[in-house]
Amino acid sequence: MGQDDKRLLRTLRGGRCERPPFWLMRQAGRYLPEYREVRAAAGGFLDLCLTPELAVEVTLQPIRRFAMDAAILFSDILVIPYALGQTVAFEEGRGPVLAPIRTTGDLSRLSDAALHDRLAPVYETVRLLTKALPQETTLIGFAGAPWTLATYMVEGGASKDFATIKRWAYAEPDSFGRLIALLVDATADYLCKQIEAGAEAVQIFDSWIGVLPETELRRWGLDPVREIVRRVKAAHRDTPVILFPRGAGLLYETYAAESGADALSLDTAVPLGWARSALQGRCALQGNLDPVMLVAGGAALEREAERVLRQLAGGPFVFNLGHGILPQTPPDHVAQLADIVKGWKI
Repeated sequence: MGQDDKRLLRTLRGGRCERPPFWLMRQAGRYLPEYREVRAAAGGFLDLCLTPELAVEVTLQPIRRFAMDAAILFSDILVIPYALGQTVAFEEGRGPVLAPIRTTGDLSRLSDAALHDRLAPVYETVRLLTKALPQETTLIGFAGAPWTLATYMVEGGASKDFATIKRWAYAEPDSFGRLIALLVDATADYLCKQIEAGAEAVQIFDSWIGVLPETELRRWGLDPVREIVRRVKAAHRDTPVILFPRGAGLLYETYAAESGADALSLDTAVPLGWARSALQGRCALQGNLDPVMLVAGGAALEREAERVLRQLAGGPFVFNLGHGILPQTPPDHVAQLADIVKGWKI
């Protein structure tokens, strides 16, 4: 099967299919019992991400169950800080814990000299997946956007107020800009290497860009991502790029006009009528079912999924969530959603 015959790729390039393609953010994860078994056997979470055979297995698990139109590489956005030399750990009940980078002096602890050596297991996972996936299934690679990566690197993990990183960015923009520039270089190279290994599309996650005011969002969110997209397209012009600027609000329209991305993934709060009129003529759209609807299931899930489909399936559209699957999601509800989307006719 050629790329033009794959439902997801045809849609991302602006084409039409008999129904929208679908996949789900975090579709390989803790809601699946088979994932939990592999995770327990792997040791640390980073070990799971960097052991190709295990990463391949968990990538394939939701495809076997639900036959999504795409598989997203199983990894984590924080492999980039790890590959740059930052200490990264994942603690049960706490999440990611990093040795913080907070000053110009701290930047000396980071280096891209061993970037691709440390990320070689990820590229091997991609290569193995190109052989293991069904022919009709698109393989998506991904990376975190510089601002979102920087939030973890500077705050030392998840944050409620992002005060430390904002203070650095606002008060010392030249110094902070060095970190962002390093992340632009590393992320663009990382995505290109994934494509060279076999990824057919890539997604950039900017999960925390919505915490910034407009001028700072443009400086630390849109501009770095636009440069990454430019570099990826310069090297691989036919590879679709999906961008997820979560929380960008009305600035989604600016992303549609200026980012260079082929598709925008919509968070749950984006009004679909507005998205259809303001965005869909400029790029493909992806989203934006509330993940809690997937937890609820039943009539509520059917009603909301069909509303999303009615609003957006008339143009280039990929059905997805407004963020990742929640761990408490019953797999039967994912199966219900798969039936709804697969049964939809444009």
